[in-house]
Amino acid sequence: MRILRIGGKNLASLAGEFCVDFEREPLASSGLFAISGPTGAGKSTLLDALCLALYDATPRLLRGGRGGALLPDVGGETVSAQDPRTLLRRGAAEAHAEVDFVGNDTLRYRARWSVRRARAKAAGGLQKSAMTLHQLPGLQAIGGTKTEVAAEIAQRIGLTFEQFTRAVLLAQNEFSAFLKTEENERGELLETLTGSAIYSAISKRAFERYKAEQAAMQQLTLRLADRAPLAGPERAALAHASGAADA
Repeated sequence: MRILRIGGKNLASLAGEFCVDFEREPLASSGLFAISGPTGAGKSTLLDALCLALYDATPRLLRGGRGGALLPDVGGETVSAQDPRTLLRRGAAEAHAEVDFVGNDTLRYRARWSVRRARAKAAGGLQKSAMTLHQLPGLQAIGGTKTEVAAEIAQRIGLTFEQFTRAVLLAQNEFSAFLKTEENERGELLETLTGSAIYSAISKRAFERYKAEQAAMQQLTLRLADRAPLAGPERAALAHASGAADA
């Protein structure tokens, strides 16, 4: 999976349209770059847009005991502090996040998350968020419902939200999250990221072959045990009987 572009509109501290295109200069030829700026400039919001478009969730909303907190909204309504719709900029009637990416099938896609208020008014009630996925460049729609779209995106990325935020996008103060995961989970994630799952499959097949050959050898050993050579006295008696018969 490779991120090509992050865009959006009216998310948190970023008013209006914004876009970061990694296929255009100066980013296209930059091997390493930093997102910098003063507090409130929108650095974290860019990363929020990335996660929203792909997973309908962001790490900073989910971390740290915010599960039961409610925030006031227009018309006396409240909304959960962990609800991604709270990232709709205050005073705006609609917002969206878009990500263009290359999937693990080498095809290009555009994932989009959006939310709006009723009647396209800033004072309207908060509506349900929506997600779409299109294959580029023809913009063929993939998936129907939000649940279907989310599953299609995850399949093309090859990572769950938890895996993505542990190995690709590390939330602030969560840089050790990957190191703290269980050994088996960490191994599976590394296989996914490096494309080395084939070696795990080869190892599994080799072990299965070893077990099968070991079982076959045990069967042969048992058969040989049934045909153990005669002891010395028994061989002598048999030889004597054979000699007597020949005489």
